[in-house]
Amino acid sequence: MKKFAEPKDEAKWSKDKKKKKKNVQRLGGGRGGLSLEAFANAKTKSNTYNPAIIKKQREFYKNAKCVSKYKKIVKQQGEQLEPSDGARQHEDEEEIGKADKVDKKNKNQKNNARSLRELYERKREEEENARMERDAIILAKKEERQKAESRRKALREKMLKKTRSGQPVMKYRIEHILETLQGSKS
Repeated sequence: MKKFAEPKDEAKWSKDKKKKKKNVQRLGGGRGGLSLEAFANAKTKSNTYNPAIIKKQREFYKNAKCVSKYKKIVKQQGEQLEPSDGARQHEDEEEIGKADKVDKKNKNQKNNARSLRELYERKREEEENARMERDAIILAKKEERQKAESRRKALREKMLKKTRSGQPVMKYRIEHILETLQGSKS
C-alpha cells in the first residue's frame, strides 16, 4: 500500500522547497559557492537586533522633538513681544535721555572711584581680620593638641616603668586609677 501525502504535508513541502530555492539564489545560483557580489552583500547586511542602537535612535528623535517644540514656542513669544512703532520711538527718546545722563555720570565718576576704593579697602580689612581669627583658632588647637600629647607621653613613661627585676612599678598605676576614680565622682 502506498501512503499518500496529506495536504498539510504537501503545503509544508512546497514552502520548504521555496525557502531552499531562495537560499540557493541568494548564495549564488547553485553554481558552487558564492559570487563576490553576493558575498559582499551578505556581509554588509546586519540583521542583528541591537537594543543599544535602537535606544540611541529613540533618544535622538525625542531630543529633536523637544528642540522643535522649544523653537516653536520661542518663535511664538518673539512675535508676541515685538514692540510696535510707537514703542520704538519711545525707546529712542529714552536712549537720548540716557546719553545726557552719561555726561553727568562722568562728573560723578571721581566720587564713585573713591567710594569703590573705600569699599575695596573695607572688604580687604574684613577678610584680613577673618583670616587672623582663623589662624589664632588653629594655633590654639595646635598648642592644646601638643599639651595633651605631652601629658599622654609622660603618663605612658610612668606606666611602663619597671623595677630592677623587671616588674612594673605599681605606685604610678595606682595613682592613675585613683585619679580616674576621683575624676568620675566629681
